Amino acid sequence: MTSATPPGRRRRMSRAERERQMLDVAEEIFGERGYSGTSMDEIAERCGVSKPMLYEYFGSKDGLLLACVRRSKAELLDVTQKAMAGATAPEDILWRGMVAYFGFIDAHAKSFDMLLREPSAAAPETVEAVEATRRQQSELIAGVLATFAPGAPAERIEGYTEIIVGASERLAQWQTRRPGVSVEDAARYMTDFCWQGLSPYVVPGD
Repeated sequence: MTSATPPGRRRRMSRAERERQMLDVAEEIFGERGYSGTSMDEIAERCGVSKPMLYEYFGSKDGLLLACVRRSKAELLDVTQKAMAGATAPEDILWRGMVAYFGFIDAHAKSFDMLLREPSAAAPETVEAVEATRRQQSELIAGVLATFAPGAPAERIEGYTEIIVGASERLAQWQTRRPGVSVEDAARYMTDFCWQGLSPYVVPGD
């Protein structure tokens, strides 16, 4: 007895697999067309599902975009945490985190650009989800800075964190528009810039 799918019959997707497929396709189309130019009809057609099924899973186009943003938020945290976990020296942790961040944004360049270009087109819940992603990264960065620069005043840590988050977004947009600038190049520019401000506070010998 075998569990293989008989020839000519497509394996039925699980709900999780189908949802992942819908999100992948939706993110691609949102990036290509922008929020306003994206239709649920096109997403359903590319997925090979009915439009009612799309609404069953996400409720609306706003709900679908919100689900895309929330998934990206979780994935971004995961990749940056894992990247930094393998380092011990402060500058190396910063470098690995930056490479992970810019690599993630580069892989999602079109949808990332769409969210920053059309923030007012999305529903308030989606705008808040984007801001929650920024807060998430801010908390991660602030924790790293405070650990390796314990002599830095809390207000300075907070200020540097806001600078890093904002500058990283702008640098990521700049990098994706320039094919000759690699993810590693962008990460190095950001790491060098940050290190100049942080180095006076890093404990000697770390």
